[in-house]
Amino acid sequence: MELYENKEKIQRALLVGIDTGEYDAEGSMAELYELAESAGAEPVASIMQKRDKPDGATCVGSGRIEEIKEFCIDNDIDLLIFDTELTPTQIRNIEEETDVRIIDRTMLILDIFAIRARTNEGKLQVELAQLKYLMPRLSGKGREMSRLGGGVGTRGPGETKLETDKRHIRRRIESLKDELSRMTDRREMLRSRRKKDGIITVAIVGYTNAGKSTLMNTLTDAGVLSENKLFATLDPTSRALQLPNGISVMMIDTVGLVRRLPHHLVEAFRSTLEEAALADIILNVCDASSPEYKLHLDVTNELLRDLGCADRPIITIFNKCDLVGNPLDLPAARDSVRICAKNGAGIDELLRAVEENLPVRLRKYTLMLPFDKAGISAVLRSAGALKSEEYTADGIKVEALVSEELWHMVDEYSI
Repeated sequence: MELYENKEKIQRALLVGIDTGEYDAEGSMAELYELAESAGAEPVASIMQKRDKPDGATCVGSGRIEEIKEFCIDNDIDLLIFDTELTPTQIRNIEEETDVRIIDRTMLILDIFAIRARTNEGKLQVELAQLKYLMPRLSGKGREMSRLGGGVGTRGPGETKLETDKRHIRRRIESLKDELSRMTDRREMLRSRRKKDGIITVAIVGYTNAGKSTLMNTLTDAGVLSENKLFATLDPTSRALQLPNGISVMMIDTVGLVRRLPHHLVEAFRSTLEEAALADIILNVCDASSPEYKLHLDVTNELLRDLGCADRPIITIFNKCDLVGNPLDLPAARDSVRICAKNGAGIDELLRAVEENLPVRLRKYTLMLPFDKAGISAVLRSAGALKSEEYTADGIKVEALVSEELWHMVDEYSI
């Protein structure tokens, strides 16, 4: 699925879409343009056709295919990218008519995922998604398949290379599932350890290119790749952050989302997305400068609902507010903040919002305990709340983050 024929030549692509009225076709095509650029192709032009439904043979119909063929010849087009998922029959028919290589929206996204994956788990997830997508489409490659070579054991009915490839892919898919299952088990052990240790997790989710990695870097100096490209970050990154009230939380950056993200891609990255599903607090980052920010929020919120996050605190973050003409045009909501992750504007307000949504209510105390109340210090120490302890002539000076159930014990000694 690589878009490069060689390192010197960037492929010139024609984007093709159909408008059936089921979704915003123009917005989807604009996103396809960005996806193609992120994959390293050069989108030369786009063609859109209005139809009640895709043509079963060629998606856009025979007349439009003829136009596409002529355009490809006249403009030296190397690649056709369709803004929909094509069937094996459609791919075969279009390639035969145009003599140009075809990929669809899903193949394009998978190609970008393959480029961006850095961790072993990310690479395995991408390979599994690619093989699951390729499996039913091998029949479309019949012209390229030939029978196995002759010789002893190969005569008679024999076995086609297509069948051999399918069997090999099935074995590889099962192997990948087993390996990813073991990784999921290890991830679950880490989550259990975090929970046992009382570590609070905060997940950053949102549409691709909304500025999640920039926010992560601003908050934690994580050094996460931050580029103006779709899916610049694919693998989850975790970093510790100490809030102004002294509480430490674990920040988790997750893969970005796009509209019409195919179901099997969501499934392939479900273990990664579960980092968000199981977080104590979710930060839903949105590019406020995008004219489609409302749609982007809808896409993310729908996925969060599918992952069962309805009972979790979700803070909506309108990022890139420095690029918005009038920030007052953005909707006002109780659990929303406006920031610019790049220059740090609004970060203090964001941190306050995180503190207000912590799963435990904590107060920062400075105490002067009488020597005969040293047991209180021991209780705070066992609860992991003790930050410092100093014996003075007047008593034991203690600094601690105290949970609500212990306030009654320490209030009278607060200084």
